Amino acid sequence: MPLRLSVLDRSRIREGGDAAGALRDTVGLARDAEAWGFHRFWVSEHHGVPGVAGSAPTVLAAAVAGATSSIRVGTGGVMLPNHRPLVVAEQFGVLEALFPGRIDMGVGRSVGFTDGVRRALGHGKEEAEDFAERLNELLGWFRGTQGAHPGVRALPSEGLRVPPFVLATGAGAGIAAAAGLPLVIGDLSGRAKVLEAIDQYRSGFRPSVWAGEPYVVVAGTVAVAGTQEEAARLLVPESWSMAYARTHGTFPPLPPAEAVADRPMTARQREFFEAGLRGHVHGTEDRVRAELAEVAALTGADELLVTTSTYDRAALRDSYRRLARLAGLRPAAGPAPAAREASRARDRAAG
Repeated sequence: MPLRLSVLDRSRIREGGDAAGALRDTVGLARDAEAWGFHRFWVSEHHGVPGVAGSAPTVLAAAVAGATSSIRVGTGGVMLPNHRPLVVAEQFGVLEALFPGRIDMGVGRSVGFTDGVRRALGHGKEEAEDFAERLNELLGWFRGTQGAHPGVRALPSEGLRVPPFVLATGAGAGIAAAAGLPLVIGDLSGRAKVLEAIDQYRSGFRPSVWAGEPYVVVAGTVAVAGTQEEAARLLVPESWSMAYARTHGTFPPLPPAEAVADRPMTARQREFFEAGLRGHVHGTEDRVRAELAEVAALTGADELLVTTSTYDRAALRDSYRRLARLAGLRPAAGPAPAAREASRARDRAAG
């Protein structure tokens, strides 16, 4: 495969499950992703969302890094409008000090999902407009060049090298280019917009101490199974939850795929649901291999960040396992995922 392959897990809660189980699933998937040879494992930030457990990405990243030994670990991403740059720098400095050479700092400019969440966070929509300034301050804390706060140092961050990435939404591609940082852009279902943003990024890129040339990470959903129908089935729970969120204003836990067919949908919700099934890379290993080669040729991406979510965790792990196999990824040293899962089960049984 011409692309590096990495994983972003959103710690999605399943119907009948809870947030604690979703977080443990994320850590378990990270162990498997490392064993299968994926390059990075990232976690996300969502606040006040019933269907997502990942509200504290740097805390979760610490758990993931502590449970793995070689895979790069990071955030996709920490939303700078929600935080003071000094605090973000300190958190990533602690992560890098504890897990040297393995931490990535993905940051974005999104704000809370609803007015209520934004009020609870104490940050409004307008603060997304300050993203470039906040990003510059964040990077300055690592370099020791933050002059706006004399006498203040970010410790243990100052002098550490934590690779920064910018998640592009709206003006994000231009900001990443001007700052000379790697770009994370998605998703694959909206390829025309992705290509436009990538072109803007490459044409405006200015080399920096962080990156000498453009680096593009394309994020998207990839589902691999034994048949085309089984792969398509993996997409159903997330598509339904997204359609529900678009029409009800709240993102629910993932339902089983077989339950979705029995749920009534308005015409508008049905439209969102069917749109959510389109444009993703899914199918058998041969088909996905060919589609990913097409994505690589079309975007010129350096890396693909896979963000697949579904109700059936066993099928999800099988999808990632197949993806690693078709891409020829090299498994990390250590016990196989199945053996580690058996070991964890014995640990739980022993109390």
